[in-house]
Amino acid sequence: MVSIETLILEEKVSSIRELEVERYVNFFENSTKDNLEHCKATIKAFPRWSIISGYYAMHDITKLMIAKKFRLKMEREVHATTIKILRELIKDKEVTRLIEKGYKEFISMANDLADAREERTKAQYYTGTAFMRERFQKISEEFLLETVIPYLERIRKLME
Repeated sequence: MVSIETLILEEKVSSIRELEVERYVNFFENSTKDNLEHCKATIKAFPRWSIISGYYAMHDITKLMIAKKFRLKMEREVHATTIKILRELIKDKEVTRLIEKGYKEFISMANDLADAREERTKAQYYTGTAFMRERFQKISEEFLLETVIPYLERIRKLME
């Protein structure tokens, strides 16, 4: 496991100055809420974007918790660094498992989107058929209910 000190030396993490804390907290509280609402609102119409928004709700609440409790902010390799900090600070294996699952889901969807840009046929296959739309709706709904919401609830408890 990578230590926080190492991440600071690598300039991947830094301390939040006292005057910045409120701004960080407000931003991530609102961002988490917005991403969760977007996740819920796009399940049927844009299920792949729903998964991405769900992941970002998880990612942002994690950065919120780290900022509030530990006064740290991510500077580089933000997604991977956030997971490393979480592993170091929180020994709750279930929380770590959920954020990693969210990150993998996000990467999978982001890769699909990047591939789709280059491969029109693949993009049409994923977004153009009723079968694939239903499949992604189901995946998106399960991701929200089984990963995003439980994760957000656990992190909120840690922030109490």
